[in-house]
Amino acid sequence: MSIWFVTGASRGLGAAIVREALDRGHGVIATARDASAVIEAYPDAPDGLLAVDADVTEPGQLAVEAGLARFGRIDVVVNNAGYGLVGAIKETSDRAARDLFDVNVFGVLNTLRATLPTLRHQRSGHVLNIGSVGGFATAPATGLYGASKFALEGISEALHGELAPLGIRVTIVEPGGFRTDFLGGSSLRTEPATIADYTEGAGPVREALARYDGQQPGDPAKAARAVVDLAGLAEPPLRLQLGADAVDRVEAKLELVRRELDRWRDVALSTAV
Repeated sequence: MSIWFVTGASRGLGAAIVREALDRGHGVIATARDASAVIEAYPDAPDGLLAVDADVTEPGQLAVEAGLARFGRIDVVVNNAGYGLVGAIKETSDRAARDLFDVNVFGVLNTLRATLPTLRHQRSGHVLNIGSVGGFATAPATGLYGASKFALEGISEALHGELAPLGIRVTIVEPGGFRTDFLGGSSLRTEPATIADYTEGAGPVREALARYDGQQPGDPAKAARAVVDLAGLAEPPLRLQLGADAVDRVEAKLELVRRELDRWRDVALSTAV
């Protein structure tokens, strides 16, 4: 049995991961701003579940001490808490951008600061950062959300190198579209201000996202199974894409980068002293 620490555990992919881990007999420290939503999903209160109120933007409220008091260790840390933001870069207010990064980036850093001392002491563990394919290949109208997940990519790459000598593994998961409530009002915020000049560039994505809710191709239960499987691997990947749409977008981005690198290679190499 492993002990899982999952943020954003009350809905969406986080809730699916909690359920899958519990079904396999693992212990789960499930955190959410309102942990009662987690408890309500498990009326029989399984022994392996500890649901705790925690806001990732408030370091002092993280539930690590409660989890250690209950289970004695933490084996897997799932940084899942986060939300989306729709709006062209210029349409996005400073407040909205900072609030987004407070949760999607600094919330992850707060969780890592709270949990990594335990993993380092154990000389074992696995950090699973739930990113997005949008953090590898972003799109108009989702640039700030993509930027927050790009930041998570950079954090994960560095952590991978820093923690590997200590026996701690790191994986960033890059899901495509999964049929959760992520595109609903609880997990997706849309900037109300629109600028006519950006209608052609950002407008189609805004409209597509509005139509996409409930039509996503991915099954969150299958995604959760893939995520929980990672913790049992001796050599897990640094990145794991989930969904055919994620695979397609990553392949297209890699092809674009390779094509431009080859085209501009002479210019790149011409800058040596």
